[in-house]
Amino acid sequence: MAHAHDLLTIGTIAARSGISVSAVRYYEARGLIAALRTSGGQRRYMRGDLRRIAFILIAQRLGLSLDDIAAELANLPQNRTPNRADWAAAAARMAATIDRQIAHLVQMRENLGGCIGCGCLSLDRCALYNAGDKAAARGAGPRYTMGDRPAAKPAD
Repeated sequence: MAHAHDLLTIGTIAARSGISVSAVRYYEARGLIAALRTSGGQRRYMRGDLRRIAFILIAQRLGLSLDDIAAELANLPQNRTPNRADWAAAAARMAATIDRQIAHLVQMRENLGGCIGCGCLSLDRCALYNAGDKAAARGAGPRYTMGDRPAAKPAD
């Protein structure tokens, strides 16, 4: 059970983490952090939530989605403040995701010169968005910019 001196108000946690009160509420609504409630219904946060918010902000800067971040936070202990080993394990799990993102960005950079301004979007020569003109089978027009999604690439 948390002691009263270990609990922070929503304004305090927002100020100390450098985010807005509305962002704290949003993270709570997404299940990324959890508030305790006082008898008057006010939110109170554990000091450990400051580290969770820092993790969220760093993971977002690394390009992870909130769904990815939520999945990673779900691996952390809920009954205590995560320790150094918990955070190290989270970082190790995230490294593979980051490595995939880096590889994708390198591939994009390599193909970018032939893609800027070509306007192909559905021609067979587009190595980035439509290799082999797969989008043509879905209909006329720039299918991917119209909301269609390319099929997932097989895992390496």
